[in-house]
Amino acid sequence: MIERSFSRGKWKLRNKFQKRTYQGPGEVWQDLRYIIKRRSIIRGAMKELVSPVFRERLMLVVTGVNECRHCRTFHARGAVKVGIADIELAELLAGQIPTNAPEEEIPAMVYARYWAESEAQPDLKVAQEFIDVYGEEKAAAIHIVLRMIRVGNLLGNTADYLLYRLTFGRAGV
Repeated sequence: MIERSFSRGKWKLRNKFQKRTYQGPGEVWQDLRYIIKRRSIIRGAMKELVSPVFRERLMLVVTGVNECRHCRTFHARGAVKVGIADIELAELLAGQIPTNAPEEEIPAMVYARYWAESEAQPDLKVAQEFIDVYGEEKAAAIHIVLRMIRVGNLLGNTADYLLYRLTFGRAGV
């Protein structure tokens, strides 16, 4: 909602939209450039290195941090299609790491949350620890998956922010 207040004879609108958005085209370009430079590993990331179930888990973790309603709906449906159980899906949608997730995927999901919370700028020591756990190739594949969902999340939220502003806080939340 937009909060209205009266100050010195003028109405002021205070923005209550709290989701993460792109702040300008430079940020969008930076994320897209990251993906374009690593396009050669996308196929491996999507087919061999990161299984569809693992990918949906990672995407829901990042989406939980960024709060994109569009991606949340899309990836919840995708999670059901690849066989994620209702209980696990409920945990992911609640922002939790699933209690019955495969043990080898838990470090990546914890890292994905941290990565999203740090605006895709993790501490170098933490990023290296992540690489040490998964190895260079798989860590790079996971990073490309994380970056792709970040782009979707922030573009969806940016569109919602524009809708929010155009409707004076009545839509886009």
